[in-house]
Amino acid sequence: MFPWGLSCLSVLGAAGTALLCTGLLLSLAQHLWTLRWMLSRDRASTLPLPKGSMGWPFFGETLHWLVQGSRFHSSRRERYGTVFKTHLLGRPVIRVSGAENVRTILLGEHRLVRSQWPQSAHILLGEHTLLGAVGDPHRRRRKVLARVFSRAALERYVPRLQGALRREVRSWCAARGPVSVYDAAKALTFRMAARILLGLQLDEAQCAKLARTFEQLVENLFSLPLDVPFSGLRKGIRARDQLHRHLEGAISEKLHEDKAAEPGDALDLIIHSTRELGHEPSVQELKESAVELLFAAFFTTASASTSLVLLLLQHPAAIAKIREELVAQGLGRACGCAPGAAGGSSGSLPDCGCEPDLSLAALGRLRYVDCVVKEVLRLLPPVSGGYRTALCTFELDGYQIPKGWSVMYSIRDTHETAAVYRSPPEGFDPERFGAAREDWRGSSSRFHYIPFGGGARSCLGQELAQAVLQLLAVELVRTARWELATPAFPAMQTVPIVHPVDGLRLFFHPLAPSAAGDGLCL
Repeated sequence: MFPWGLSCLSVLGAAGTALLCTGLLLSLAQHLWTLRWMLSRDRASTLPLPKGSMGWPFFGETLHWLVQGSRFHSSRRERYGTVFKTHLLGRPVIRVSGAENVRTILLGEHRLVRSQWPQSAHILLGEHTLLGAVGDPHRRRRKVLARVFSRAALERYVPRLQGALRREVRSWCAARGPVSVYDAAKALTFRMAARILLGLQLDEAQCAKLARTFEQLVENLFSLPLDVPFSGLRKGIRARDQLHRHLEGAISEKLHEDKAAEPGDALDLIIHSTRELGHEPSVQELKESAVELLFAAFFTTASASTSLVLLLLQHPAAIAKIREELVAQGLGRACGCAPGAAGGSSGSLPDCGCEPDLSLAALGRLRYVDCVVKEVLRLLPPVSGGYRTALCTFELDGYQIPKGWSVMYSIRDTHETAAVYRSPPEGFDPERFGAAREDWRGSSSRFHYIPFGGGARSCLGQELAQAVLQLLAVELVRTARWELATPAFPAMQTVPIVHPVDGLRLFFHPLAPSAAGDGLCL
């Protein structure tokens, strides 16, 4: 037994030595990795790098970020402050929050920073997009697209948008089981963008098929730039080519239409605006523009719509106040057609024939509805922030931001820490945007509220997005009541787009006529 005991001690000793050596090697590797990034600072600047951790060699803190989600950023913000360094997805990143810091980044476009998108996104969306344009091409591109979202264009969109949203809410009430709101919102957003914005003539089957193809494109937008069989990029290219083939016929027809005719949709406006600038748009340019418009509207509007439904369900007092405002404005009575009169999806549900009763002017008078929409976008902004690349080394909050490093400005963190609101920022309080509390409107507070970004790359479609959310709130509140189909409210996933992990499964029920018109609470 004695030799056997010695053998065991020898094995244990060897194992302990191996573990000790492994630990020392890992510690040395991490130390050298940290040193490598410390030495990458711009020595021409006397300022230090921001505080933070670069994580483990090659992986950085990517695994922590994927596992912890939004908690990753909030925990490091608490530890290191509103400007800190990390290493994500193979790149050194400076994470930035706080109104003044974000202001420097957003107003520094083309001077301090430039937009950063992965190579796969540039490959799939194409070179004729706002996303990939820099400098003068970017400014010209924004000028063309600005007409798509002008007030005159929005006036034309609103009645058709109201009709689509009215049919959708009626279909939710007619459903025989629970509705996955996030999935339904994605399908609805695609239909509205394809039919109303782009003017595509699609039946329900074509629309559903094209939506699936488009979602496959978006799912592979952020993939490794390797065009090999079975890769995410190859799948994305296949989906993009299918979309382009479908769009080509419709675009060719538009290019040959009467040039003097009044533009009827976004593609018409792009063609007219481009021609006014002395350039004849190609079919390829217009295909890429169409896909970019779909991309800009798809996930973000679906996310915000789902958040609106969720937060109203959690705060019934807000529903009661919306009803009161609708009654005061003579808009309290819902469409007279019974929502449950027909089953099926919103695409198969027949049009009720009721005339739209909302316009931009009418929406502008619904002050509380506007406050609710703003609060939804403040509390649950669809995207957590945006990426930029430093064009030169510059100072931010007492630290140097080295040339070539990625800079991520945080929308969510900035909203959560804003000190301009009188009520706690973590609570749902639409009144914080009311006329009695104007603190957030001042020029010094401009960047405390940034759901649509800001500066040269602010979202061109923000007024359209807000109009869609206002229309949805009105149609929901005067048409339906809704309740959870699950035992508890779902957790929220925040990367890459905010949405409930289970899609938010709800039962919808049509309101009795008196409840819809008399301002009764749910």
